[in-house]
Amino acid sequence: MARVLVLIPAYNEAVSLPAVVGDLRAHYPAADPVVIDDGSTDDTATIARRLGVPVLALPYNLGIGGAVQTGLLFAARQGYECAVQFDGDGQHRADQLPALLAPVLGRQADVVIGSRFLSPAAYDVPPARRFGIAIFRRVNALVLGRTITDNTSGFRAFGRAALTFLAEEYPHDYPEPESVVTLCRQGFRVVEVPVRMRERQGGRSSITLLRSIYYMCKVLLAIGVRASERPVGRVHDESAHPDYLGSR
Repeated sequence: MARVLVLIPAYNEAVSLPAVVGDLRAHYPAADPVVIDDGSTDDTATIARRLGVPVLALPYNLGIGGAVQTGLLFAARQGYECAVQFDGDGQHRADQLPALLAPVLGRQADVVIGSRFLSPAAYDVPPARRFGIAIFRRVNALVLGRTITDNTSGFRAFGRAALTFLAEEYPHDYPEPESVVTLCRQGFRVVEVPVRMRERQGGRSSITLLRSIYYMCKVLLAIGVRASERPVGRVHDESAHPDYLGSR
């Protein structure tokens, strides 16, 4: 069985963390969870350790990009075949993990994005955020020649080749839309599956109106830069890629 590491980036998520860990243990106990404490000022790290979950403690707040990259680097160094990004605020549901992981474990994809918009269940997204998601969908479609319905989703699964690559090349700050462009242009097989999510279960979002504007401008600029780069052309044949899932 492939070793799966669940990365839980957390910034001041002491309130929601027990439910998040409990959900994972109830619905996907085969995976190993790890909390990436992104310079929290509350008891996030203490709570995680009390729950018996290893903690990667960052000395100060790096943002979601730095936290996820830390987890991916840990997964790569520890030899995990697959890593899952699973937010510490309780929005992601562990009962959706089998669907998220299936294309990676079945070697049909390198990266799987859990999309809120492919699921028949309604997901209430605030109008401003929905507008931003629509902008990224259109921009990425122009750049890639294909549509990703949920570029901002942080519920993702990575196979060995992708997590090894992203451990060195992951975007900072608000990385999700930019990383989609990077992965697709480097030849990784990126697919979406429908998933259900919850509303935030505790704490408070760090994305304010001003940060949202900054986020939009910076990420659109970064996507433009990525689009102008020459693709390397990744190789996904198992015999030619020693880090690819299942080749070791």
